[in-house]
Amino acid sequence: MTINNELKALKEYMSSERCVLSVYLNTNPGDPEQLNGGWKIHLKSGLKRLGEYLEASEEKEIESFQMVKKKITIELEAKNQTELRKGVVIFATANDDLWSVHYVQVPVKTNFYWENHPVTEQLEYMYKAYPEAGIIMPSFGEVRILDTAMGFVRDDLTFKYDPISEVWGEKKKVDGKGRRTVADSKSEVLDPRYKVNKSSFYKGMSTTIEQLKKKRGWRELHVAGEAEMANAFADSLRDLPSSCIYKNLNRSKPNEVVHQVLEK
Repeated sequence: MTINNELKALKEYMSSERCVLSVYLNTNPGDPEQLNGGWKIHLKSGLKRLGEYLEASEEKEIESFQMVKKKITIELEAKNQTELRKGVVIFATANDDLWSVHYVQVPVKTNFYWENHPVTEQLEYMYKAYPEAGIIMPSFGEVRILDTAMGFVRDDLTFKYDPISEVWGEKKKVDGKGRRTVADSKSEVLDPRYKVNKSSFYKGMSTTIEQLKKKRGWRELHVAGEAEMANAFADSLRDLPSSCIYKNLNRSKPNEVVHQVLEK
């Protein structure tokens, strides 16, 4: 489900009683306030304040809050070393009727809400600024694509041109631990005539881009590469990209690409 569709579902969710915990948590390691796991302190104090606010509520509501509080705490402790980036947004209920978690690579202002519905305003603002987007990095004979949503890299794909069949095909290159490795460029085997008309050369990728755009829910396309390659690829697309950046980022780490392209 795309974030846009999930947002629609969240905005439609409504209960007859307060049971939804909405958490916006800044976990950015580059933020001075988050040094030495500062987000843990903010999480604990924020949930504590909500608990104190509910002290005069009915026992059933207090129990519901304590249950969902525990679920969220366990989730964040489990993902502490692996998925925490700049921020996390969670909407949850105690009965598992609602469980929506988003680890994002964009700024998040820490806030906690206990209501009868998900408080989505900040997420909507974040999504408007950083929607689902495809970052396309063309080079001669190879096109690398990052599938992103709110700055978080969901997938890292590589397509290579086969000079024998004259088609573009996906080629995932991973090491023994499942991590993406730098693709081996064999552009020297390609006919030099492809360099003369690069727009036509990349035309074969335009259909693939449109398919990925529909499947992945991309609302934006960004192209990054050496000027000659970036312009040629942009010309091959059906619609103009949201940005065209003249930097060769093919060998850069995903988060560095996001920083160079989306966080300017």
